[in-house]
Amino acid sequence: MAAPAALLVMGVSGSGKSTVGALLASELGWKFYDADDYHPEENRVKMGKGIPLNDQDRIPWLCSLHDILLRDVAAGQHVVLACSALKKAYRDILRRGTDGAPPKRDEPGKDGKPAQVKLLVVYLSGSFEVISGRLLQRKGHFMPPELLQSQFDTLEPPSAPENFIQVSVDKDLSEIVAVIVEALQ
Repeated sequence: MAAPAALLVMGVSGSGKSTVGALLASELGWKFYDADDYHPEENRVKMGKGIPLNDQDRIPWLCSLHDILLRDVAAGQHVVLACSALKKAYRDILRRGTDGAPPKRDEPGKDGKPAQVKLLVVYLSGSFEVISGRLLQRKGHFMPPELLQSQFDTLEPPSAPENFIQVSVDKDLSEIVAVIVEALQ
């Protein structure tokens, strides 16, 4: 597989996105971003109150993340992003930065297509029981365990034609990272 410019480590809360993403970035020598660090305060407050985010909450956040990916990739930096990206539409926004608006055709140097990031999706999959057990042990995170079911309800696992690999969270961290690194070769 040709190396992508960016890796998206995705899955529900508690699947290990941040941990796997940081380890992977370190192993590859790539820059790491945790999407949770870029949530606006109003999203954090909402989740902290046990209220699931909706598309109106997520789309501006995802567009900002796309802009960060695009900036770094354009500068020649490879990137690992840990982000829930539960729906295909959210992953499309991370790739293309579109919120459904048609591209502007009068921009100089543009061919009418939105700027895209070559992205490999790494889907960390696991059962509700396993991930729920992890969340109950986690301390100090703004995402309460009570919202996990809403994440599973929203989840649209990646499928063809998306560029993705699926890795079970039942493996050890070192095995998960090794599987992903091997897939990049």
